[in-house]
Amino acid sequence: MSLLPFCQWLADTRGSIALHESLYMYPLVESVHVLTLCLFVGMSVLLDLRLLGLTLPRVPVSVVTSRLLPWMQAGFAIMIVSGVLLFYAIPVRSYQNIFFRIKLVALAFAGLNAWLFHIGIHETATEWDLDRVAPRAARAAGAASLVLWAVIIVCGRMIAYNWFDCDKQPQPHIVNVLAGCVVETKEGSRFPVPGSRFSVLDSERAANREPGTGEPGTRNPRTKNQEPGTGNREP
Repeated sequence: MSLLPFCQWLADTRGSIALHESLYMYPLVESVHVLTLCLFVGMSVLLDLRLLGLTLPRVPVSVVTSRLLPWMQAGFAIMIVSGVLLFYAIPVRSYQNIFFRIKLVALAFAGLNAWLFHIGIHETATEWDLDRVAPRAARAAGAASLVLWAVIIVCGRMIAYNWFDCDKQPQPHIVNVLAGCVVETKEGSRFPVPGSRFSVLDSERAANREPGTGEPGTRNPRTKNQEPGTGNREP
């Protein structure tokens, strides 16, 4: 089941349009998102490196966790809220962005990894709290966290680029499938077809409509490769 119709509806809401076209609010939300990402990932990297025995080897793991966890929780909460707002501002392009989808998958695995660590090996931390090198399961959790958050950060940065956007056809078949692109072939069918002649469908038109109407908008064009809040195109 595709969420594209919901994202199209979301893009036409007044809040989404106002946030997308705001000169100040969108950059502010994006800045908060990046800053809280730095806070969370910075604290998380320290913990992961401690689990790998690469830093703070003389500090008990329980001490590192107790001191870093409140900052990590605060940073993560604000990061998620600001991330949802960023999606709300450009829902159609985000939903059909292959890097955004990879980022969500990596985020889900990172959350699962953290959950398994805290309900598993961390429950026995008193047994290896003072060890310079943590048990294999803890080291694996730390290494997985580092890799997953690296993927999340890189994909988050790549979202800004329109190399694989659905309105830049033709795209390879695998890109159209993974990004959920909807293209129209010369026979009139609507599905990803590599190299087919296409026309941009509702997913692209919706970004240029006035809210609540079926007519193209006469205000700032909300193209898929336009920088939110500026009217300028992204690099």
